[in-house]
Amino acid sequence: MFNFFFKLKGWKVTHYLPKDILKCVIIAAPHTSNWDFIYAMGALKDMNINSRFTIKKEWYKFPFKGLMKKLGALPIDRGTNPDGSRKGTVDAMVDLFNERKDLLLLITPEGTRSAVNKWKTGFYHVALKAKVPIALGFIDYAKKECGIDKLIYPTGNFNEDMKLIMEFYKNKIGRNPDNFALHTIAE
Repeated sequence: MFNFFFKLKGWKVTHYLPKDILKCVIIAAPHTSNWDFIYAMGALKDMNINSRFTIKKEWYKFPFKGLMKKLGALPIDRGTNPDGSRKGTVDAMVDLFNERKDLLLLITPEGTRSAVNKWKTGFYHVALKAKVPIALGFIDYAKKECGIDKLIYPTGNFNEDMKLIMEFYKNKIGRNPDNFALHTIAE
């Protein structure tokens, strides 16, 4: 269904994730509209990518579980670590990578469709801790193009790695361009 709508509206995929990548964090940006989900799902279907995304485990129950599972949702448990401390979202996502032989995890670093001036950086820390690349997924409304154009292997030098990521996204246009801002580098 998403793929049909994607093509019907004149969108195309211009860049693809290499087939040999079995694990990665796919960041999707710009994320400025609810329509992004529809077009992204169409693009992922066109690329033959079985990506997943995370939701709180509380949402992975009746009556939403069937729909969430079909869409690719993975529930995350932010319970406790073996030492008794509370597990954070980053660690819960790293656990998902450690439990699977393949996982293409889709994350929207802006965290919302509203205007933001700083991205959430959990995607970076998940990739670094899980030792997986960050795939730069994009949606460009000006060109009606989507794809995954580049892989960034996190080095641990947050500022330098983020400069590469921000450089990539600087010319991507969201549905609501005023709501898209690049991350100001400093953590």
